[in-house]
Amino acid sequence: MSRWLIAVASIATIGCSSGTTEDDLYGSGFIEVNEQTWGKNYTTSYPFTMPKGEIACASNPAFGREVYFHPKDYTDESYIGTPLNKSAVDGLQLGRLTPNVPYNLKEEADLSEAVQIGLRVCDEFEDKRANS
Repeated sequence: MSRWLIAVASIATIGCSSGTTEDDLYGSGFIEVNEQTWGKNYTTSYPFTMPKGEIACASNPAFGREVYFHPKDYTDESYIGTPLNKSAVDGLQLGRLTPNVPYNLKEEADLSEAVQIGLRVCDEFEDKRANS
C-alpha cells in the first residue's frame, strides 16, 4: 500500500512541477473586460456583443503577436477565440482553425483599442518573463 502512495505522490509531483510550457515559449496573457466598466477605462465603445470576456494575446513566431476575444465561460483551451488583429487571422488560417465561440462584434465596432489592450498584455507578459 505504501508503494502505491509513493508512486501516486511521485506522479503528482512530476505533473505539477514547473517546466517550459508553450505559454513560456510563445508568451501569452489576458485581461478581463466587460461592458459596464469599458467606458470608464477606454475611449472607444465596447465592441463585443457579449457583456463579459477576455482579451488575450499570444506571440506567434511566424506572424507576431495575436490578439483574440473570448466571451466569459468560453476561455479554456478547447475554445478558439475570435481574432482581433491580422496576425491572429493569419495564425488561424495557417492552422486551418475557425473560431468556435458564440458571439459577434457589434456592427461597425472600432477594434483599435481592443487590439492595443491585447498587445499591451503581450508586452507585460514578455517583460515579466524577461525579469524572472
